[in-house]
Amino acid sequence: MLAAAGVASRRACEEIIAQGRVSVNGVLVREQGIRVNPYKDEIRLDGGLLPVSEFPENVYIMLNKPVGVHSTVSDPHAPIKVTDLVAQVGIRVFPVGRLDAESSGLILLTNDGEFANKLTHPRYHIPRTYRVHARGFIEKEEAKMLAQGIELSDGKTMPANLTFVDFDKATQCTVLDITIFEGKNRQVRRMMQAIGHPVKQLCRIAFGDLELKGLNPGTWRKLKQYEVDALLKLSEQALRNNQTQRVRTRK
Repeated sequence: MLAAAGVASRRACEEIIAQGRVSVNGVLVREQGIRVNPYKDEIRLDGGLLPVSEFPENVYIMLNKPVGVHSTVSDPHAPIKVTDLVAQVGIRVFPVGRLDAESSGLILLTNDGEFANKLTHPRYHIPRTYRVHARGFIEKEEAKMLAQGIELSDGKTMPANLTFVDFDKATQCTVLDITIFEGKNRQVRRMMQAIGHPVKQLCRIAFGDLELKGLNPGTWRKLKQYEVDALLKLSEQALRNNQTQRVRTRK
């Protein structure tokens, strides 16, 4: 219910509950999964009442985030946030995952916590594709390392899909499309840094089957229902594939 009210993502709301900031009918709750009815129960966050009007219909937005915009809803130090760019939608939404301020491209926003959870939880492995401009010429062996997985400080990355796009002689940058299937912090930048080719420019061009085409920087549109359904279907298939792989690994 908190996520549906646009307070934060589902995982962030779980942390809020664990911190003892939520009460239901005057009783402080820390346990996850408590069932509530927003039309009958009094739900409070930090003492403030969440009225029934805070639970609107679900909305799903695709935004082309410009460089310099922060993927957050509450950072007081962020000069401009993704939610500022979609304020005219009239409903509180939050970003689905993160796209660092130095990067641009496709980011989703919603008030549907379950939807956000299915697209960002590590067990789902939703593909994300980035157009990368990396310094220098990337040799075949270096590209092979990226495809097979790179050892980072928080573990080895999953295999990635790579497509060579161009070599920009003017900037001396290799242009690649990289598809990853997990969401480690600043993962693509760290992968490129690890092979000695730091990122000069990074743009997310696809999330699952959604592509950035048709959206200028700073503009957004609501997803069609079939696009929402396709993303949920993809997450379910990715979960089944992940579970099957784990069974095979145990055997």
